[in-house]
This record gives sequence, C-alpha cells and structure tokens, in this order.
Amino acid sequence: MVNFTWDDLQFFLAVARTGQLSGAARQLRTSHVTVSRRIDRLEASLKLRLFERHPRGYELTAFGRRLIETAERMEAETERMRVELLGDGADGQRGVLRMAVPEGFGSYFSRNLLVPFTRRYPNIGLELITLPQIMALSRREADISVVLDPPKASPYRSEKISDYSLHIFAARSYLERHPPILTRDQLLDHPFIGYIEEMIFSPGLDYLGEVHPGIRARVKSSSIFNQLAATKLGMGLCVLPHFIAGRREDLQIVLPEEVVLRRSYWLTTHRDVGTTPRERSVMAFLLEAGREHAPQLNRPG
Repeated sequence: MVNFTWDDLQFFLAVARTGQLSGAARQLRTSHVTVSRRIDRLEASLKLRLFERHPRGYELTAFGRRLIETAERMEAETERMRVELLGDGADGQRGVLRMAVPEGFGSYFSRNLLVPFTRRYPNIGLELITLPQIMALSRREADISVVLDPPKASPYRSEKISDYSLHIFAARSYLERHPPILTRDQLLDHPFIGYIEEMIFSPGLDYLGEVHPGIRARVKSSSIFNQLAATKLGMGLCVLPHFIAGRREDLQIVLPEEVVLRRSYWLTTHRDVGTTPRERSVMAFLLEAGREHAPQLNRPG
C-alpha cells in the first residue's frame, strides 16, 4: 500500500526544482535534514528511487521525472483551492522567494516597489540578493533573476521588464572648476569613474567605449554606488543610470543631448521554476511594475 501525503510531494517538488537539499530547505523554511528525511520517506513509501544523489546535488531519475507531472497537477489544484478559500490570488501565494538583481535595480525596487510587493504578497518571504547573473542562474541560487543581458541558453526564459537610460554625470562643483564640455572629444581631458574591466559580469555594463573609444576609467569600482559616491565628491565624470543620479541636485548631466545610452532589464528564470504559481505571480508583478515605471526608468535625453 502506498502511503504518503501532499506534504511529501511538496518536498519532492522543491528538491526537483532546486536540485539541492539546501535550496529546497530555504524554499520550504525548514532544515536540509528534514528535507532529506522526507525524500527518503517518500521513496520508501513508493518503493522507487526518485533522485540520484551526486556531490553537486540531486538529479531526477526516470521515475522522478514521471512523478513531476502528477505532483505539479496536485500543486496547481491545491493553489486553486487556496485562492478560492482566501478570495484573493495574491494572498494565496506563500513561501520564500529569492530574487537576484543588479545593484541599481535592487535600489530602485527597494525604494519604489518593496512596499507594494509586501502588501500584495503578505505571505511571501522575499530574499533580495545582488549577485552576478551567471552565478545566480547557473547555480540556481535564486528563483528569479533580473539581468541586463538575457541568457540565450535553452534552460532559461526571459521577458523584458523595461528599458532605462544612462547619461554622463558630474558634480556641479567639479564642473564649476573646469571649462565647459561641449564635444565628446573634450571628454578625454577629464578623469572618468567606471567599472573594473575584468570584473564586469555583464556586457551591458561595458559602456565607456560607447561614449568615446579613447576613454579609460581612472577611478574604478565594481559597485555602482561607490562610483556614484566618487562622482559626488568631484573626482571625475561617470556614466550612471538616470533613475539613480538624475534626482540628485548636486549632480549635473554632461552633454545631455549628445550622449544618451539605453539598456534594458530582463526578468529571467529557469523554465521549470517559472511554472510554479508563486513565481508566475511575482513575475507578473514585476512585468506590470516595469510598464508602470517605464517613464521614470527610461527618461528621454
């Protein structure tokens, strides 16, 4: 006789989607020991091996892959019942969700979207991390990632959140000490602040050459907010997103009509993770917010 509960299948799905006991434990807010025990119990009940254990994690067996479809149908039905009982689809979403974002987007999210997010999803515990996209995606350290360059490999799916604009900024105090900058060539007479070349994790951040092929950063940092601080101190010119630097009265745009860069934020997930009700709901929130906040993110030149 097969004897297991829906809770056992929840543990199964969490391990199947994350590939790790620790990832499943974080998602279910429990310990990896408990996850391991529940997977062992489910396998013993079914008299089937659902996972192959490897040093890098858990990999589904053929029996495990067959069980996925049944477990996901049960999950969807459970979520539907929960929504009907609560009367609100957002309130019905629960659990821990980890989102990896670039520094700039993380700041914008915390300042403008965190309160609406927690109001809409009171039962979701949000973990916001800033990690290079290759780490967050390839190691499945996040459920959802916001990236500048969407991966083209098949395990992922990506949707554009919004475009955003960047300009050259300088401290007003710096500009007052120097002759007016009227052309791109005159930019070469000024020190620039930028990223450390070998630590640029996204091609979308490598934009000094786009401004002028002769520009080389003199002050470098892997953090956009360290670059912002150096700019405010009058240490040179810096390319910064308008939504970060444009609202600061002590900074001024240089060559506002001539130099306007465009980049995009993309919402990216593993295809299998993106099928869960919680992730689908949060993804819809981010895409909706991207449309709503597009004017603030993508200011015209």
